[in-house]
Amino acid sequence: MLGKVADWKIPLGPYTPAQIAVAVGGGFLLVKTIPLWSWMGPVPIAAWGLAVWAVRRPKIGGRAPLQAALGWVLLAWQPHGGRIGGRAARDHAARALLGGFTIEHDAVPSSAPAAVPDQTAQRAASRRPRRKAASRVPTRRPAVRARREPVGPVSEVQRLLALAEQGGGAR
Repeated sequence: MLGKVADWKIPLGPYTPAQIAVAVGGGFLLVKTIPLWSWMGPVPIAAWGLAVWAVRRPKIGGRAPLQAALGWVLLAWQPHGGRIGGRAARDHAARALLGGFTIEHDAVPSSAPAAVPDQTAQRAASRRPRRKAASRVPTRRPAVRARREPVGPVSEVQRLLALAEQGGGAR
């Protein structure tokens, strides 16, 4: 609250910081726009005085106007995704999800046709011109080809299932 300056008492005071801000800002705006509102007479000046009076004890969400305005500014300034540990939260960059799988021979029903080698890949390989091995420099690791032979049981469950299919019991 501001009610006295030295020994001089401010008329109609004391004033809150919000009232002082509205009085100074509104007075500056009125002076700069006199040609626009001068035809209205004293109405804009009365509205300015009413605005100064209206902000004498305002509360916005239980807070003073300056603190509420500061809260809105800080909210607008926050990163869109929020913060984690004081730093801006960001999504991780997209990356390929790589994986593999195993097809076991026993898992295919007996009525299914036998597996046919990939003839398209064989034809494409036969069309490629052959190069000398010494002149070729590998730029990356060769791809690992899938085995055509069934691989034995990998997990304990698969081992038990294989034993059951063979007619043997568990240990």
